[in-house]
Amino acid sequence: MERVGILRMPLGNLQSVWNALHVSGFDPEYVDEQSDFDHLTHLIIPGVGHFKAVMDHLVSKGLPDKITRFAQSGRPTLGICVGMQLLGKSSNEGGVNSAGLGLVDAVVTRLPDDGQVLPHVGWSTVDLKRDHPVTQGLKQGRDYYFVHSYGMKAGSEDIVIGTTTYGSDFVSIVGKGNVVGFQFHPEKSQSNGLHLITNFALWDGQC
Repeated sequence: MERVGILRMPLGNLQSVWNALHVSGFDPEYVDEQSDFDHLTHLIIPGVGHFKAVMDHLVSKGLPDKITRFAQSGRPTLGICVGMQLLGKSSNEGGVNSAGLGLVDAVVTRLPDDGQVLPHVGWSTVDLKRDHPVTQGLKQGRDYYFVHSYGMKAGSEDIVIGTTTYGSDFVSIVGKGNVVGFQFHPEKSQSNGLHLITNFALWDGQC
C-alpha cells in the first residue's frame, strides 16, 4: 500500500498537493522533523518562495539529512517548484550562492531577462526528452502551470526528462534514479498534472 508523505513547509502548496493525491485515490499524510519517515513509501517536497529561505527552514529543523536518507533508500522522492530546485547543488537566487540538497547534478539560476516578463506565471508546454515512469501515458507537448523566476541547469543531459521554453530553455522535469522534480505545479495542472501525480504515487522508484 502506498504511504505518501508531504513534507510540511512554512510556505507552499501543501493543501493543493494533498487534495490532488486524495482525489486520485491516495491517502497522503503531512510529515515534519518530528515524523518517522520509515513507514513512508513516497516523499513529496513542495515549495513556494525564496530558495535560501526554504533551505534555511529545512536546515533549522534538521530535515536535509532525513530527506537525503529517504532518497538514498531508493524510495521515490519528488520535488515540486522550489522543492525541485532544492534537489540541485545550489542556487544563486537573490545574488547569494546557497547550497541545495545535492540529489541531482544541477544548479539553479535566474531565468534570462531577454524580454520575457518575470516571474514566469501561467501555462507553458513541456517538451518530453526521454521516457520515464512518471510521464508514462502522457502525450508530448502538453501544458502545465508555472510560477517561478529561477530555473534549473543540468550538469548532464542524462537527468533531463523535460524542458520548457520561456525566452530560452530550462529544465522543467528532472530525474535521477528514484528522485524526480517538476518545476511546474502538477496539482494545479488539471488532468495532465493529476496523471503525473498518480504515476509518481504508483512508481516503485525503478527506471
